[in-house]
Amino acid sequence: MSTSSFRLDDKVALITGASRGIGQAIAEAYAEAGAKVVLASRKQEGLEAVAEKIKSLGGEALPMAAHTGDDKAVRVLVEKAIEVYGGVDILVNNAGTNPHFGPILTADEGQWAKILDTNLVGYFRTAKACVESMQKRGGGKIINMASVAGDIPLPWMGVYCVSKAGVLMLTKVLAAELAVDNIQVNSIAPGFVKTKFSQAIWDNPQFYEETIKKIPQQRMAEPDEITGAALFLASEASNYTTGTTIFVDGGQLLGSPLNL
Repeated sequence: MSTSSFRLDDKVALITGASRGIGQAIAEAYAEAGAKVVLASRKQEGLEAVAEKIKSLGGEALPMAAHTGDDKAVRVLVEKAIEVYGGVDILVNNAGTNPHFGPILTADEGQWAKILDTNLVGYFRTAKACVESMQKRGGGKIINMASVAGDIPLPWMGVYCVSKAGVLMLTKVLAAELAVDNIQVNSIAPGFVKTKFSQAIWDNPQFYEETIKKIPQQRMAEPDEITGAALFLASEASNYTTGTTIFVDGGQLLGSPLNL
């Protein structure tokens, strides 16, 4: 296998939550690898900035505001991608939210509904909208952004943990059902990544120190450290990989470092 297997030339990738953080880093990496990227998030302004950066480097990008909690908005987003670029080959489900921080039994049903609708049902909604185009194009890639929180309970993030555990199973179910269509479905489970989403952790020195003590590499990841796994799962190099999760967590699931 040559490095050309990791290229994304002539591919169209739709990335949700693409206005910042991990989504932005993945969009930029895909554009650099040759893909045309469709950038989605709730606010157009942030998307425009990312699109301009990609275009300034010679890439192609279509910014379009769309809330993945709105079925109609998702369908319009995918229809626009097909209209402009001819179809969708790669979907990265990355949009996420976590409006509740505290013991799980203190969460109200509205918070449950918002978290599950964005973090889990939204992934299903967007995948459903893209699959027909992938089938017509002979196959595709769906990459769901999960989290170590889907595998282990994290303090004060119980509802978020449940939503990400759902993402891990959604990935397996879609992978099994779509394998016959040559559509590979996998997930990436980052540990703590230094983004605006995690600012409450890294902006609090005491909380940050307690957090990294439990990570063998003793630090949080930068967004671009997630892009290697994302590029592999979007490319031909992963054609025989489906239904799996790649953990990019600095060893967090191993537990605290062993200082021998």
